[in-house]
Amino acid sequence: MKNVLYIGNKLSAAGKNPTGIEILGPLLERHGYHLRYASAKVNKLKRLAEMLWMTLRSRRWAHVVLIDTYSTSNYWYAVAVSLLCRLLGMRYIPILHGGNLPSRLRNKTLSRMVFGHAFCCVAPSRYLAGRFEASGFDVRYVPNPVDLTAFAFKQRDNVRPNLIWVRSLSTIYNPMMALLALKELDDPKARLLMVGYDGGWLSQLRSFAQSNGLDVTFSGRLTQQQWAARAANCDIFLNTSQVDNAPFSLIEALSLGLYVVSTNVGGIPYLVRDGQEAILVSPGDYAGMAAGIKRILADAELRSVLTDNGCKLVEECSSAKVIGQWRQILGT
Repeated sequence: MKNVLYIGNKLSAAGKNPTGIEILGPLLERHGYHLRYASAKVNKLKRLAEMLWMTLRSRRWAHVVLIDTYSTSNYWYAVAVSLLCRLLGMRYIPILHGGNLPSRLRNKTLSRMVFGHAFCCVAPSRYLAGRFEASGFDVRYVPNPVDLTAFAFKQRDNVRPNLIWVRSLSTIYNPMMALLALKELDDPKARLLMVGYDGGWLSQLRSFAQSNGLDVTFSGRLTQQQWAARAANCDIFLNTSQVDNAPFSLIEALSLGLYVVSTNVGGIPYLVRDGQEAILVSPGDYAGMAAGIKRILADAELRSVLTDNGCKLVEECSSAKVIGQWRQILGT
């Protein structure tokens, strides 16, 4: 089997939500691949140093290097590691994340250095695949994997305004929009569970909920299994991102049978269609999000369409199908 070095932000032990390195990596291991990881360091400079050291250390061991590639400051990890891979003659594959990643293509010289010399790029959304293909890069579309055993489907016949939101409480995910939508519902029976670590917004969100008499529970970060268990008491999943690509949490929500109301940013409209797998609204449009929730509550035919199409999409993202696509790329 192949030896794989996986470079990414392995930070769930520090309270962060799991990312690709902690979801795809174990899936590859379960199917016989041998993996090394970098990095779990919280300090960014130490994380970069460990990434580079592990790459150097693995130069004769690794058959391929997977690099989780983001649009924010973490982009520079991919730049540094890919350049080192080139110097060492190592084959590498950037895995494209983040709805704003195409903005990095504006720097044609740097983007060619990172993506033009890769064995190939892998995009978990058709949105990113299309943008990078249009810039002349070799891109393979492989969805984010969902472990269907961890996210068991539940048929929701008696749908209520029990809402759940799952991301970090950070500006990029606009958590206040969920509270504004809850307030806009103006339904005394409506309640909201917010799952995720505090990225700077918790105090403000709590204050807003209390001052407006909203029924909101802040759980903090939960494991996949924990939030899936809590979701059994919820019916509608809210995604309020201002920038996004193909979020794991959205597919996980569909696999649980939750109805989804999401902003239509970045790669999300390429992942789910409005009125087919989810209800989509403009970023920041909390009134539209509240109206979408009301549509789901009132329209049984719409709920049936969303459920049927959501199940088809989840099957496309099942671990069994995704690992087959990765085998074609990595070999055995």
